[in-house]
Amino acid sequence: MVYAGTGTDLIFNQGIDLPGFASFPLLEQADTRAVLAGQMQALVQLAGGMGLGCILDAPTWMANPDRAAPLGYDVERLKHVNRDAVTLMEELRQAAGRDDVLVSACIGPQHDPYADVAPMSVEAARRYHAMQLSALKDTSVDLVTAYTFNRVSEAAGCVLAARDVGLPVVMSLVVETDGRLADGTGLIDAIDRIDAATGASAAFFMVNCAHPTHFAGALEGHPRLQGIVANASSCSHAELDEAETLDEGNPQQLGREIAQIIRQNPDIRVFGGCCGTDMRHLGAMAQEVADSR
Repeated sequence: MVYAGTGTDLIFNQGIDLPGFASFPLLEQADTRAVLAGQMQALVQLAGGMGLGCILDAPTWMANPDRAAPLGYDVERLKHVNRDAVTLMEELRQAAGRDDVLVSACIGPQHDPYADVAPMSVEAARRYHAMQLSALKDTSVDLVTAYTFNRVSEAAGCVLAARDVGLPVVMSLVVETDGRLADGTGLIDAIDRIDAATGASAAFFMVNCAHPTHFAGALEGHPRLQGIVANASSCSHAELDEAETLDEGNPQQLGREIAQIIRQNPDIRVFGGCCGTDMRHLGAMAQEVADSR
C-alpha cells in the first residue's frame, strides 16, 4: 500500500503556510481544505493506476494538546478537528468506491521529537495519548499511525493507549543518519523493547522521515517492521531543519532504493514518501516496486 506525506509539498510546492508545521488548521478554510483533499485524491489515482491500495492519512499529526495549544486550540476544539479530519478522508474514500483504500489518523509525539525535554514514562504517555485517541475512537478510521516517535517509553505508552481505546495502531519510528534513534537505541532493539512493554500490541512497525541510505542497513529483515516512508533528501534532520529551500533529491533513484529495500525485506507492505516528496517520488516508487515483483 502507498502512503503520502504532505507537509513539505504544501509549503514548498504549493506555497501554503503551515503554522507550527501543522496542517490540521487548513481544514477550517474551504480553499485549503480543498488542497488537502486534492493531495489525497491524487494519491488514490496514482495507487489505482498501479494496481495498489493506499492509505489516506487524516491531517491530525500535531492535533494534541501541547502542540496545538500555541495555535489557539483547546481540548474541545481539538476533538472536533480530529474528527473532522477523518470525515474528510472518509468522504474521499467513499468517492473512490474502492475497498483497498484505508483511512488512518496520525498521532505524533507530545513534543517535537528533537526537543530538549525529558522522556515521558510509559504510563504518562499512555494517559497523554489517550486524549487524542479517544476523540478518534468513534470515527471511521481503520487504523491510527503514530509517526516520528524516537523515544521507546513514549512509543510504548502510545501503543498501550491505542489498545485501551480499541484502535489498531502502527508505530512508526524515526532514525538518524546512522539508523539509530536519537538516543542511540538501535532500531531493532527499539521495536523489540516496545513489543515487550506492550505485549506486541502494535499492528506493525514502520520507519519514517529518514532517507533509505539512513535505515536500509538497520532493518535486518525484522518481521514486525512492515513499512518504510522515506525522505527525498539524504540530509540529516538538523540540516533539513535549517534548510531554506526544498531538497527534493532524485525521484527515480529514491524509487530504486525503496524497491531494493522491499526486495531485501519481504515483510514490508507499506511504502511511501515523507519530507521533500510529492507524487513524482511516489510514482517512481510504485513503478520500481511493480517492476521488481
